[in-house]
Amino acid sequence: MSVTVQQLRAFALSRSLDCGSDLASVIRSLGFVQADPIRAPARAQDLILMQRLPGYRAGDLERHYPSLDIEEDMLQNYGFVPRDVQVLVHPREIGTLKIESAAPGLSARVLDFVRERGAVHPRDLDEHFGRVQVGNYWGGTSNAATRVLDGLHYRGELRVVRRDKGVRVYEAAHHLHALRERPLPREEQARGLLGLLLRQLAPVSTTSLGYVVSLLGYGAPHLKTELRAALKGLEASRATVDGVTYLWPVGELPDGASSRRVRLLAPFDPLVWDRRRFAHLHGWSYKFEAYVPAPKRVLGYYALPLLWEDQAIGWANLRVVKPGKGPAELRHDVGFVAGQPKSKAFQRALNSELDRYRAFLGLDDEGSLSAAPA
Repeated sequence: MSVTVQQLRAFALSRSLDCGSDLASVIRSLGFVQADPIRAPARAQDLILMQRLPGYRAGDLERHYPSLDIEEDMLQNYGFVPRDVQVLVHPREIGTLKIESAAPGLSARVLDFVRERGAVHPRDLDEHFGRVQVGNYWGGTSNAATRVLDGLHYRGELRVVRRDKGVRVYEAAHHLHALRERPLPREEQARGLLGLLLRQLAPVSTTSLGYVVSLLGYGAPHLKTELRAALKGLEASRATVDGVTYLWPVGELPDGASSRRVRLLAPFDPLVWDRRRFAHLHGWSYKFEAYVPAPKRVLGYYALPLLWEDQAIGWANLRVVKPGKGPAELRHDVGFVAGQPKSKAFQRALNSELDRYRAFLGLDDEGSLSAAPA
């Protein structure tokens, strides 16, 4: 099949953004929404969903989570998944967790405590078990009981029942217990996971798909052999552009209409996540620089790629400030790869996107929103 870079850009945009009419259907269509705790100006999961659901406001996922048929869990990264996706990685077969070696016997005690209490906030463990500090993965220390909660969640013994101001609250994962007795065949799990990745990231290069499959070692460490076999037997449509072979689900056509809109996308948005595809389709490399020392940053702490029509032409850094006693404002710095478009249509579209962000963040109508390219 012969396709162009422009067709692939439009195809990626239309199939990723036009994916549902309500929160549940959007999450179900995506299959996985990556989570990240940084708020700049909101968490990644909220930034991803606001681009796909008109009227979505920051925090809606956290507010509605208890009533949705979704779970927090690990696939290629940590995020939110429908329950029918979660069964593709459980029962997660893992050995002894590091925290279980550092604090012998604590996991069983914490699990009994949660089963008896019901929903448990980490501070409940502090009050019951005390604050026992152990080394963590980053060279510092963390609370042993809290680490045990995370480990039991990863193992599938616990689930996140809700979040209180961003903090995970856990309860026993009763819905996963049956899977220990009647798990899905591993081959079926692997095919399901591979199909999910293809649907979520398409059009995706063969190289990038192989890379993401390797990342599933976090979410499905017991399926490495089956995933490799599923990758070899994958049925997909494909085309080679500039020497890069792209894959997408059979039956879909690589086409899409351009929209005269500006969109500011999260660093972990499915349209941005694959940095190889981003560089090939848009002609420049996007880098996430939150963990880069400030003097070495080029784009900014939490730069949001700026999409005009179907082309990423720059980036923006947004922040909410409250000057003095006045209302909170959305302030922004915008950068461009090859200069700002001169058309009035672009300026109107940029202002419209910033207005949309203000509504998403719940800011007053008096905030300053004039474009200020950097």
